[in-house]
Amino acid sequence: MEVPIYQVDAFSGRVFSGNPAAICPLAEWLPDATLQAIAAENNLAETAYFVRDNGGFQLRWFTPVCEVDLCGHATLASAYVLFEELNEPGEMVRFATKSGQLTVRRERDLLSMNFPSRPPEAIEADPNLERAMGGEPVEILAARDYLVRYRTEAELRRIAPDMEALKRIDRFAFIATAPGEDCDFVSRFFAPAKGVPEDPVTGSAHCTLIPYWATQLGKTSFRARQVSPRGGELWCKLEGDRVEIAGRAALFLRGRIAF
Repeated sequence: MEVPIYQVDAFSGRVFSGNPAAICPLAEWLPDATLQAIAAENNLAETAYFVRDNGGFQLRWFTPVCEVDLCGHATLASAYVLFEELNEPGEMVRFATKSGQLTVRRERDLLSMNFPSRPPEAIEADPNLERAMGGEPVEILAARDYLVRYRTEAELRRIAPDMEALKRIDRFAFIATAPGEDCDFVSRFFAPAKGVPEDPVTGSAHCTLIPYWATQLGKTSFRARQVSPRGGELWCKLEGDRVEIAGRAALFLRGRIAF
């Protein structure tokens, strides 16, 4: 059989930057083993699949090694494919997911996602975390992921985490953050145990970053940057127990998978 596939660079208006995601529209769900095998073959941080359902879409996300409960950049990329490649009418798409209903609105050249907020809390951190991350963190909190704050953007850019050590720490992933030099805040994201050593741009991390920086900066709207080698820009807003995360996207390829 054949399955359509698109590769989209999310959180960037141009290819070769942002975070690449593979998007596969499906007429109906394939076996989970097949979905995982396609994601492994793609070997991108995320492969997303969606199926039309009751006026919206069911949406699932897979890394090369597992299914995840929330992925921002592949949600943004899925909406981009629907609007720009599949001519979905209207200005909003709705996705039913493992994290509840998510919406994406088209706002001129931006796509704006509405996600649940995941505020970080004080926690007794794993004693090996600071050494595994490197640098000199000034604060460590956690939600789904550890959030590790550094003093400056320059220090954040210099850290070189020990990926094998991070794999041994019991937490989904690791967010590193600092105040930005020319934006409100910057971040990096590491999930080596999930097959993603460093993610280029991570929408789901901002479900934790946005409420954290709202308390630190005393405001609710932000311009953020993820300072991975590819990099990406996000426009963020805290709205109660939800967050708005907006960005651009660019199509890299369209094709078909044969198997």
